[in-house]
Amino acid sequence: MRENPVLSIAPVVLPTPDRAVDLRIRISAPLTGHDGDRLPVILLSHGQGYSNNLSSLNGYAPLVNHWAAHGFVVIQPTHLSSTTLNLPADTPGAPLYWRSRAEDMTRILDRLDEIETAVPQLAGRLDRERVAVAGHSMGGHTASLLLGARLTDPDDGTEVDLTEPRIRAGVLLAATGRGGDALTPYVTENWPFFTTADFSRMTTPALVVAGDKDTSTHLTVMGPDWHADPYVLAPGPKSLLTLFDAEHGLGGISGYDVAETTDENPARVAAVQRLTSAYLRSELYPGDTAWQSARDELTAGPDPLGRIESK
Repeated sequence: MRENPVLSIAPVVLPTPDRAVDLRIRISAPLTGHDGDRLPVILLSHGQGYSNNLSSLNGYAPLVNHWAAHGFVVIQPTHLSSTTLNLPADTPGAPLYWRSRAEDMTRILDRLDEIETAVPQLAGRLDRERVAVAGHSMGGHTASLLLGARLTDPDDGTEVDLTEPRIRAGVLLAATGRGGDALTPYVTENWPFFTTADFSRMTTPALVVAGDKDTSTHLTVMGPDWHADPYVLAPGPKSLLTLFDAEHGLGGISGYDVAETTDENPARVAAVQRLTSAYLRSELYPGDTAWQSARDELTAGPDPLGRIESK
């Protein structure tokens, strides 16, 4: 599929009186249309990290620009956990706002008409029947909840189900894994919502992307395998892309020339771009062969960047 010039508009502000601040989003889309000018939608949830602006609607340009150039509308919220907002520590849900993050995505889907009105270039172009979610790191946790993962609310002991039935597929990038004894003592003590992660009912199709050198020692004692948990512990249909020698930045997906990327590798980023867009296109358009072609390309050379397994 040929690349199109990309239109990116930000911030689009959705008034949200029941939220600590209004919901601000970036929308990126191909300037001209594909598939009859009805464009599939990707909701992208940012991670945390150390930089001020990557954890906001301003991050993940390598992925966003590629996806939009290849026919997707990408919508990026600034979650309440973003460093750019610098909310007071006593704001309800602080510091990671795990529930609010998922609710941001549902709000966006509820207000697509409003978004089209705010961005006239999108009027009539969104395909409401073809919606996907993607997330990196903490954003992967957010995406997993929308895809059907569950947890127990540590504040009241209730099971939380934030599954979003309008989402038909997902991409989990260096996402968080299981709880229990897989977590560091710091995570268990300070972010107890991680301790009860349950992927057993995450039935929505998803591609899990994990780096085989992503130890994430600040989060888990299980090493890189922890990031594969959303594949291993969830029912099919799922696919797992394991990237060789990749660390948490997966080569640099959170931004161009990002200092916090410890494994900068343009070829690896290009592989993530190609494989994620191909996966979503084939999931959202049954019969499309982009995913199989991308899989074949990954393993065709003498020195592949990774491996793929599916169930």
